[in-house]
Amino acid sequence: MQVPHYFNTINTTGAAEFKDKGSRFIAVAYPVKTIADCKQKLLDIKKEYPKASHYCFAYRLGLDNNQYRVSDDGEPSGSAGRPILGQIDSRGVTDILIVVVRYFGGTLLGVPGLINAYKSAAAMALQVTPLIRKPVLVSYHLQFDYTQMNDIMTTVKQFECEVIKQELQLFCVMDIAIPQYRLAETLMKLGDIRDIAIQPIQK
Repeated sequence: MQVPHYFNTINTTGAAEFKDKGSRFIAVAYPVKTIADCKQKLLDIKKEYPKASHYCFAYRLGLDNNQYRVSDDGEPSGSAGRPILGQIDSRGVTDILIVVVRYFGGTLLGVPGLINAYKSAAAMALQVTPLIRKPVLVSYHLQFDYTQMNDIMTTVKQFECEVIKQELQLFCVMDIAIPQYRLAETLMKLGDIRDIAIQPIQK
């Protein structure tokens, strides 16, 4: 399977509101990295809208298509979380959580009406939140002598790598994230530096 070089995500929060027959559907899109981030955002939104009748959501994390979750939060099965996730996937976005808060307006919408409402609210939130394209990063662990520091940092900057963490003493360790599309040339350049140990970091 070919690894993509880029992925689409968001880096700001966006919100939109959809109304139908007196019910209000407030959709909020959040940038997230982990399941813990998602749980925290859910707690935050419940504090912000304490009197809402439902907090339905969907999130997708990572690039392997396996990390996602949907919740109908008491709405009929399949009428809320799935339509929200459908909008996330139709835009090809990951590392995102969309929560749709519903205030019940007294009139039942039926399953088709609910699907439309949650889908529309999620779509509107995505429309007002700018999508950004980020490079896919691959993490590596480096060990080297302090005297090699300049060569290492020159390579890191040249190939737009990110330093995740570092311990700089006489003998140094550093974890870096390398853009997938520059992986081969970065590893080749690092490999030219003498006395350096390079290991991929397994996720």
